[in-house]
Amino acid sequence: MANTTSAKKATRKIARRTAVNKARRSRVRGFIRKVEEAIASGDAEVAKGALQAAQPEMQRAVTKGVVHANTVSRKISRLAARVKALAV
Repeated sequence: MANTTSAKKATRKIARRTAVNKARRSRVRGFIRKVEEAIASGDAEVAKGALQAAQPEMQRAVTKGVVHANTVSRKISRLAARVKALAV
């Protein structure tokens, strides 16, 4: 348990930041889930639109430091490949 004033404040800051990061991560997961569902349904147009909506959100999570850049890059690449395979 924190004893000093500065340590108590740091604990409060960490709790706030954690809540914000959880919300951001959850939002990104929701966008990814929409793309996954569109791919599963087999609708190429919906999947493409969902991917285009998901990409900026995923990149925003990178700039905010919520997820690693390579992780998002990999996920976008794999989703894009699956959406492209639907179109063919």
